[in-house]
Amino acid sequence: MQSLRRVRPADTSFGRERGLPIDRYYGERFIADHAGLIRGDVLEVGDDRYTRAHGSGVRSSAVLHAEEGNPQATIVGDLASGRGLPEGQAYDCVILYDTLQCIYDVPAAVATGHRLLRPGGSVLATFNGIAQISRFDYDHWGEFWRPTDLAVSRLFSESFGAANVTVATHGNVLAACGLLYGLAAEEIGPRRLDHHDPDYQVCITACATRQPAS
Repeated sequence: MQSLRRVRPADTSFGRERGLPIDRYYGERFIADHAGLIRGDVLEVGDDRYTRAHGSGVRSSAVLHAEEGNPQATIVGDLASGRGLPEGQAYDCVILYDTLQCIYDVPAAVATGHRLLRPGGSVLATFNGIAQISRFDYDHWGEFWRPTDLAVSRLFSESFGAANVTVATHGNVLAACGLLYGLAAEEIGPRRLDHHDPDYQVCITACATRQPAS
């Protein structure tokens, strides 16, 4: 364990140079736990890593990016305005991994996610809570928010209805400090990382399902 008497982190890349970033320990487990929802026609932002890793019965995989130049992107568009995205209910699953904190108009982006889903389809979203700034995201398209679970619950409930939204927090004071100091999940260990303290929200996850047609 690193000494806390330092003003620079051990690793400025969220611990990637040392192992698995602590926030991804929580976020990737959330995606894996909801693998059964990654099916049919899937939209993911940035790349298709979670569709490939966890999808089952995937018919098509689309990748959204905000700007030209990403070779993995099949769609260049904007979640908040809907620009470049299909008009109708095109997807059975939308994966927003650490995406919405980089969009200023989050309610509009969540509403677009709801519009894009077929009835019974789900959005899987993760957010950083207690974390350093992602300098790359901040400089390229902005990083605007560090929400609480209350904010995430309200955001998704407005579009999906509260009964169709499940929000959870992950982390504790050691996990928060470890992430801020740039330590990796392997250096903390599962036993300590899995201790849950809702007052130290390192990662916030949301699963929101569009109401099936009656």
